[in-house]
Amino acid sequence: MAEGAAVTSRRLDILLIAPNCDETDVGEAFWAQRWTKHLSEVANVTLLTQLRNGRLPASRQLPCTRVIEWPEPLLPRRLERLGAMLKPSFPVFAARARRWIAEQLGSGTHFDIIHQLTPLALRYASPAASFGIPYVLGPHGGSLPTPDAFAAECRSAPMFTRLREIDRLRLSADPWLRRSFSGAACVLGVAPYVRDLLGSIPLKRFEVMSELGIDDPAPPRRTKAPGEGLRLLHVARSVRTKGLRDCVRAMARLGDLPQVHLTQAGNGEELDLCRREAVRLGVADRIDFRGRIPRDEVEALYGTADVFLFPSFREASGGVVFEAMRHGLPVIAADRGGPGHVVNGDCGITVPVENPEQLAEALANAIRKLATNPAERARLSAGARERVNELGAWPGKIAWLIELYHSILREQTNSRRSA
Repeated sequence: MAEGAAVTSRRLDILLIAPNCDETDVGEAFWAQRWTKHLSEVANVTLLTQLRNGRLPASRQLPCTRVIEWPEPLLPRRLERLGAMLKPSFPVFAARARRWIAEQLGSGTHFDIIHQLTPLALRYASPAASFGIPYVLGPHGGSLPTPDAFAAECRSAPMFTRLREIDRLRLSADPWLRRSFSGAACVLGVAPYVRDLLGSIPLKRFEVMSELGIDDPAPPRRTKAPGEGLRLLHVARSVRTKGLRDCVRAMARLGDLPQVHLTQAGNGEELDLCRREAVRLGVADRIDFRGRIPRDEVEALYGTADVFLFPSFREASGGVVFEAMRHGLPVIAADRGGPGHVVNGDCGITVPVENPEQLAEALANAIRKLATNPAERARLSAGARERVNELGAWPGKIAWLIELYHSILREQTNSRRSA
């Protein structure tokens, strides 16, 4: 049997790298756990990860996976957001991973592919490089710049968030980071914009694949009562880039549509400012600011809303967009980053982002279009479920990934034969 055929006919031996992997967490850690769980159903998976203090070990969450986990260095609670963004423990984790991989290979352990799932950000050189094993990086995202016209209104954000501006400089000048990406058999990006960010690096292969997925569809939506108003929903951490302030300003442009109401969920430094802005613009009675609420209440809001309003203008991927579409909500989103790729004309409306006044007007126009056209809302609602299933259903995502691994191994085999 030919070498390529032999690889195709057996379960692959995959080494996954994810600094945090935890189904009880949110964001990257949650999605890394989902990727690992589903991939372990069709491949022999070993996972390198960290154990956070007080969290359920990944080894107990993933009984079908061989898990190697090291304790994550502790950060003071007040520095949690800084830690989530910069991941100061990653160099320690990467050193441990490199040492472990070298020891395993030295003892005869075999891996077909190494795949580093996270971090999502484009700022960390991978410990998978330099072992002679083909490796995959991603899905990656982030490093989007703030549009110039919004910079002044983003100054309320903590100073450390501006360190993101260094990312693009490092992608052009950091030799270790550039070598990590150029050496990968494939780099996965959450949307096409990631390829543009890596434009100065010669990549062997680039593919678009969101890090997000869905395990099951949401229950059918209830039927609206005749004459019932339009309910908009915005779910996100309340920071300027998530666009809540733009939603408030859009509501002020819809005075002739008093039946349109907005509900907000999520806490952050922008929340009180947006409450004051709603009062100043005379729309406080049409906006329900919920702040931080339990997860089950967020799910209930998805089930009762009519349209998801999410003009985040620096969004890497957009997990809440997937959640809303899973519930069959048409989406109004900024035409940037991950949502700009996910949302198309079959499931929502994307609006350009130029300046605050233009964005508020564009959002108001999109809301007006959906508020006055129930048939269009119904069409986009059905399209949202179809789109999220196309992009996020786990069986399809895992089948695609396994085929990607096999194609990389076939290329490696052919390259050896021609050498």
